[in-house]
Amino acid sequence: MLSVVIQAGGQSSRMGEDKALKPFMGKPLIQRVIERLTPIADEVIVTTNRPTDYAFLNLRLVADLKPGRGALGGLYTAIASASHPFVAVVACDMPFASKSFFESAHSLLVKEDADVVIAKTDEGYEPFHALYRRETCLPAIEAAIYEDKWKVIAWFPQAKVRELSPDELKAFDPSGLCFWNVNTPDEFEKAEQIARDE
Repeated sequence: MLSVVIQAGGQSSRMGEDKALKPFMGKPLIQRVIERLTPIADEVIVTTNRPTDYAFLNLRLVADLKPGRGALGGLYTAIASASHPFVAVVACDMPFASKSFFESAHSLLVKEDADVVIAKTDEGYEPFHALYRRETCLPAIEAAIYEDKWKVIAWFPQAKVRELSPDELKAFDPSGLCFWNVNTPDEFEKAEQIARDE
């Protein structure tokens, strides 16, 4: 049973407008992300502190449960608000969010009894396109927040983290685009061009 939680809490400062609501291929970007992942979801939740802006989605909207706690607080909110044992957390600005990535990650998580299945790219860990086991991750994140830690992966030593190798990643996400988040108008345009050729 899988919850998909789309995080729409960022500031979009480099875009100059709300990225999640900016039209992408004729519809708000967040809607594209939702549509890509809905087929594998038993529930879809959007975390946002501006629920009126996202009411049109007709989905469950959840505000920050730990306001002012940055990305770690956002991850806590995503996992705490999910009602299923496995939680796919995805940023709203990832136009190539991958259903097959999460299907493969889910098999791996169950088979290896892991708490987190996450990719590590040249940019570092990708916590906002990763799969979490709710019952073990939630208390670990809560403890990290209680200890006034801020890094989104501060709690990883307390969890069984299954890091994906570059080869596994190629199999999980052949296009290599699933972690791309669009931050600038140029990136947005480039992503739309790629999406048209999909």
